Amino acid sequence: MIVPRRQDARLRAYMKTVSGITLAVALFLVPLPMSHAQKRGSRAEVASKAARPGKSSKLATEIEAVLAGPAVARAHWGIKVTSMDGAAIYSLNEGQLFQPASNTKMFTTATALALLGPQTTFTTKVVTRGAFSSPGKLVGDVVLIGAGDANLSGRPIPYVPPAMRPQVPPEQQPPPSPAALRYLEEMADQVAKTGLKVVNGDIVGDDSLYPWEPYPQDWSIDDSVWGYGAPVSALTIDDSQLKVTVTPGTAPGAPAAVDVDPIAPYYTVDATALTTGPARSGDHVQMDRALGSKVLRVYGSIAVDAHPDEEEIAIHDPAEYAAAALKSMLEARGILVTGVARAKHRIDNDARGFFQASHEPIPSMDWNRVYPPAVSPADCANSCGAATQTVLAQHISPSLIEDMVVTNKVSQNLHAEMFLHNVGAAVLNDGSTVNGVRVVRAFLTARAGIDPDDFVFFDGSGLSGHDLVAPRATVRLLQFASTQPWFADWKRTLPISGEDGSLVERFGKSTLKNHVFAKTGTLSEARALSGYIECASGKTVIFSIMVGSHTPGSSADRVAMDRIVELIGAAN
Repeated sequence: MIVPRRQDARLRAYMKTVSGITLAVALFLVPLPMSHAQKRGSRAEVASKAARPGKSSKLATEIEAVLAGPAVARAHWGIKVTSMDGAAIYSLNEGQLFQPASNTKMFTTATALALLGPQTTFTTKVVTRGAFSSPGKLVGDVVLIGAGDANLSGRPIPYVPPAMRPQVPPEQQPPPSPAALRYLEEMADQVAKTGLKVVNGDIVGDDSLYPWEPYPQDWSIDDSVWGYGAPVSALTIDDSQLKVTVTPGTAPGAPAAVDVDPIAPYYTVDATALTTGPARSGDHVQMDRALGSKVLRVYGSIAVDAHPDEEEIAIHDPAEYAAAALKSMLEARGILVTGVARAKHRIDNDARGFFQASHEPIPSMDWNRVYPPAVSPADCANSCGAATQTVLAQHISPSLIEDMVVTNKVSQNLHAEMFLHNVGAAVLNDGSTVNGVRVVRAFLTARAGIDPDDFVFFDGSGLSGHDLVAPRATVRLLQFASTQPWFADWKRTLPISGEDGSLVERFGKSTLKNHVFAKTGTLSEARALSGYIECASGKTVIFSIMVGSHTPGSSADRVAMDRIVELIGAAN
């Protein structure tokens, strides 16, 4: 693709709205109550202290030299480094607000792990909604009920680091990946074994565990085409995305081939403006889809000698797609369906402003309790009497911790959003975005002790440009997590330098290979890296580095960031 893509979480790296900056300024100008200000000192005092790192120290001098480089000097930097017990080592603009990008996932996953527990699972069901007129003949609907399982896909679980994956010689074909719709196929097999032969009704994909609000505030509209910007739904099949592969034809001017995987009756592909280009002419394939449309337009050219172009395209309505796929599977198994495939959404009627509602405290919260997964309103076996439905099939997800490893290692946006919604559903009995953010905020302030003025979230993944975090808030989260019984589980979800996840290609030739455990983050002209460093002395320190407003399209800030991490590791 010639469209620039974001480096972390497959985000594209071009201009986004300045609304996040506007919000940061607005937050900065809101006066604090005197009682709170007296405890913390004035904002001016905080800013002054944050701007005065230990200038006499060797580490401070070295970091200043890195940040004075002409390629990064105009960017806005924030840094906080402490020992594991929280003792200060170095700081720069530690109290100022930055876009955290995928560093947001650390706040979301820590909250979910603490409140839901590492071994929590989610059960997806296929049920009847109606009555049987005779054995095998249903008058009513078959309903696929989403329960917040993010791994109804072909992804291998548990996550395996690249170095531990089987190495296939170049002359051999790698073994085929598990089928993307394997679990849906398994549930279709279960349905067929019940003896169901006729459905005089519809096949319904029900994602009403969450209200239908597929895109959090300030998700960029152009992200909605791509897999990393897939809409949020409690019924998610194969990460709510399709793999589209464009292969050049046999000669210049010949049509190029477009393949969609998994094949299911959903999108129509329009490739009338796609062609094969001359040798060495490069890959100039574009893809787009109008809002609400099920026509995917693929156009441009791909060189006759080019490798196939593979892209992940978001599914517009995941619940509808799941219903359509299940309907085709049931029909392939000899079950007659007289109706259609459709989605059942729950419309959100919460009229409160997001910012106000997300900041409401939860006074009765029991922070030491592990909450069971919420039950979908569609699951009548628990809410309206078992006589109205029959369970035909079900699938139990992998454990929450195994999904969390995938989420943080590869920076999977959709899964992080589902953690956020699942927390809101479990704690407040409503899986809305605002309730998920409200629970995360309450946990971070009341339980983790993070200053409420040091962060604001509008989603769970960091794809929203409205998200803002101070470096010291991230360090406080990392320090708090290290004292918790779930810390070992949570730490193993973080990418490891030169080894796996989004750090697999960073620090690989450094003395810090396998010694940095940290979450990356990239969103337009913002970047972040925060976590733990096992230093040259053998001790471990906590760090957070955030940068905003760097030069578009440049990776100089990432190079500088990695150099600072190396300096911290060598100095401590």
